[in-house]
Amino acid sequence: MKVTQSLHLTIQIALDEPDNEVLDSLARQLLDELSDQPVESVDLARSGTAPAGTKSAEAITLGALAVTVLPTVLPKLVEFCQAWALRGQGRTVKFKGNLGGQDFEFEGKAEDLQLILAMLSALPPAANPA
Repeated sequence: MKVTQSLHLTIQIALDEPDNEVLDSLARQLLDELSDQPVESVDLARSGTAPAGTKSAEAITLGALAVTVLPTVLPKLVEFCQAWALRGQGRTVKFKGNLGGQDFEFEGKAEDLQLILAMLSALPPAANPA
């Protein structure tokens, strides 16, 4: 049985005119919508310890989501996020991750996704847990 390794990536929302409140709201909206998609996990991206005096123990990265997905679902995830970004004016999504020790970043162009998928197919399958 072939076991496929999960892919961990960050989805970063960008706005033409940056606004922290809008960025946070959009990230939470996308988080909610991705929760209904076939992803293994999705959460606000964390970036270490929060500054002293804040209520949270961890700082979040504004406009960023941490996603874990099977490689076979990646094209659907990219397609979904592109459609989501098109619903609003002046927003884009970027995908960032690491695959086989190699960092990647793309904005969801079909040719970029094909390169990522080619990298995935070149990786050896994950060890089958006994």
